[in-house]
Amino acid sequence: MRQNGSGAPAPAGDRQWRGSARLAAVCALLLCSVTWLADWGAGTLTPPRALLWTALSAALFHILLPPRVTAGPGWLAVRTPWRRQVVRTDALTAVRQYDGVSSHLVLRDEHGHHLELDPRVLAANPLLWHEVDTGARRSLSHGTLRSGADVWERLGHGIDDDIVRAVLRASGLSDRTGDRATPPEVAGPRP
Repeated sequence: MRQNGSGAPAPAGDRQWRGSARLAAVCALLLCSVTWLADWGAGTLTPPRALLWTALSAALFHILLPPRVTAGPGWLAVRTPWRRQVVRTDALTAVRQYDGVSSHLVLRDEHGHHLELDPRVLAANPLLWHEVDTGARRSLSHGTLRSGADVWERLGHGIDDDIVRAVLRASGLSDRTGDRATPPEVAGPRP
């Protein structure tokens, strides 16, 4: 088990967040550099225009920066540049999943807190999923999760299936055509 400096378990987090944050920073710096250079090359770069390009680059950075998702025993937090949302996963009352252009999951706890997150973050981070799922199962066993238990089960089966497929693919035990696990002795030679 991972631990932080105080000896307590370290919270699980999104392993891809740093890379995504770095990409957002690179895109913003590139926009700032290109606009400054183009303006300077045209001989029209003035302090107000430089400030405008810098502000637009900062806005792009905040738009591209993904929320930082962390979880620990009984809690889940989503941090954006403007605010931090935390729910008690061991005291969830409702779970809703909205699909469409932007799929997101909405969790509410019995303390009145709620948060939204992309379910793909949970699917891409098994340690994060484990912390959140453990808390949600406690909510189910305590009877606080009254709305959305079926949504949680469906989400859990989907994420667990994705994890199993990834493990099977990595180990070479997956049939590439249908992603079904087939033992090598049963699969036979491939054409």
